[in-house]
Amino acid sequence: MYLIVVGAGDIGTQLIDIATQSGNEVVVLERDRERAETAASAFDCLVLNDDATVQDSLVDAGIERADAIVSTTDRDATNIMVCLLATEFDVPNVVSVVHDPDHMNIFERIGANTMQNPQRLIAENLFRAVERPSVVDYMHVGETAEVFEINVGAEASVAGKTLADAASAGLLPDDMLVVAIERDDHTNPITPRGNTRIEPGDLVTVYSEQGATPDITDIFGHFEDHGHPGS
Repeated sequence: MYLIVVGAGDIGTQLIDIATQSGNEVVVLERDRERAETAASAFDCLVLNDDATVQDSLVDAGIERADAIVSTTDRDATNIMVCLLATEFDVPNVVSVVHDPDHMNIFERIGANTMQNPQRLIAENLFRAVERPSVVDYMHVGETAEVFEINVGAEASVAGKTLADAASAGLLPDDMLVVAIERDDHTNPITPRGNTRIEPGDLVTVYSEQGATPDITDIFGHFEDHGHPGS
């Protein structure tokens, strides 16, 4: 993949590292000379000390043959301009960081894929680690639903039971679904069936319409505080 990364700041450098390590052809546009020089010495890619909001800079970066462009700067105005120019060159995949939620509709009208306020996402993940320490990883689906991973504790009500038996006993809510199970003695995740048994120590991937609430994490043997933050 031929990828143009705009910005070599905190977000951009991480992206550059991942993309180059994956064997992609990466070109970086960074307006700050010091950042550009740092990126050029750290990564095996072409780094241009140019302004990505100038069309000629994008042409120099090879935008006419780019498979994707990602704008990672800390200014939404810059990111919007980069996305607008990229659409004029018919770049197949235009992606941008969005810092102010009020600007989201602008990016949507342009047709850019977005990552909203990464600082906020980091903060939410940190708070979730405090509020629900049993949840290994999670992802929001819509307003309240979540997909998350959780380890099955030895005291879990579902431990040792098949999914069918647990459902029959009313231990699994109708709006919750176990979608995968990882077990030490299996190389690949188990695709759960009705006769699949949940064992202590399993790492289960769960879809829950109500999210990873205490009532849900209790099912897997993690009896956390049911109160509200600050109570």
